Amino acid sequence: MRILTFTSLYPSSARPQFGIFVETRLRQLVAGGAVSARVVAPCPWFPFAHPRFGNYAVLARIPRAEERHGIAIDHPRYPLPPKIGMSVAPLLMFGAVLPVLRRQIAAGRDFDLIDAHYMYPDGVAAALLGKALGRPVAITSRGTDLNIIAEHALPRRQILWAAQQAAGLVTVSEGLRQRLVALGIDGGRVRVLRNGVDLELFRPGDRTALCRQLGLTGPTLIAVGNLVTIKGHDLMIEALRDLPGVTLLIVGDGPLHGSLEAQARQSGLAERVRFMGRVAQAELPGLYTAADALILASSHEGWPNVLLESMACGTPAVATAIPGAAEAIRKPEAGRLVAERSAAGFAAAVRALLEAPPDRAATRRYAEDFGWGSTTAGQVDLFRSILESRSGS
Repeated sequence: MRILTFTSLYPSSARPQFGIFVETRLRQLVAGGAVSARVVAPCPWFPFAHPRFGNYAVLARIPRAEERHGIAIDHPRYPLPPKIGMSVAPLLMFGAVLPVLRRQIAAGRDFDLIDAHYMYPDGVAAALLGKALGRPVAITSRGTDLNIIAEHALPRRQILWAAQQAAGLVTVSEGLRQRLVALGIDGGRVRVLRNGVDLELFRPGDRTALCRQLGLTGPTLIAVGNLVTIKGHDLMIEALRDLPGVTLLIVGDGPLHGSLEAQARQSGLAERVRFMGRVAQAELPGLYTAADALILASSHEGWPNVLLESMACGTPAVATAIPGAAEAIRKPEAGRLVAERSAAGFAAAVRALLEAPPDRAATRRYAEDFGWGSTTAGQVDLFRSILESRSGS
């Protein structure tokens, strides 16, 4: 089977960590041997690459074409005007990518199926491309697309249209499947194919040596994720008030970096909160291993990969009891769920875990049930059923 993975959430040489969860899933799929794939990952057009333009300049530095891990990737540009851009993004993305795909097909770079990730704008644009090119489309929802974007009337209508057009629908958690059902989609059409964890990359290391290397001498929490409101880093910092002697490592960057640093400073916690910035994926296992617990205070998640990554390194998690997180933390050795999303709620859960921590080897064994095999098999089965149905119709 020849698939075209279509998503704006994909790493590039300019943004190597961006959308890495989509790349990991695709790499596992291709490694299975049943599928060959290439990627079209459109990005907004921006003319200036000078660093003074910040994140916009990064877009300009994304190459038009590249290869990662043996997979060919094209990055066509589409216009995204300020203020109105998100309302018309699917149409703009479709209009820019359609001629690119037509040229590629004419040049012999054809495909059997479009594998789209993220319902809006990517999934909507993919549904339009599928109709224009006569190719079936499978769309995977990943979290914010349904939890947040679908709350707005115009995107919601477009998401529903795309879901109705799609030959296959996937969500990465049961909670997201239920969200699609609540929006009016037949739940029987939706497959849940959760993300897995790379058990070779994420594995326990020498914890004593890693703690010494990082200068950690007491209980340590780690939070991994973009510094944005929904991740709840402010709650994590506030919880430290009731956790004397505990250090918090914050891995990631984003628009709230300055305000979170100010919060830690004003709360007298600056010495116990370390902002690590963005960290290469290969460095994460050491940080997870050194910590006593991962903390995830998100208000919404699709399938939080960081939970399984941490557990695979033997480190349990403390997370908000939201769909996705609740599906990943199902036994005591995995960690604890926090029903009350507050600083006090997290502080109490962390105290309880530190007082009676699970055996780290048991936490690792729990994570070993979340390899990629079943997800890859589910994807192959879905794609085959779509193509067989199409050939028989």
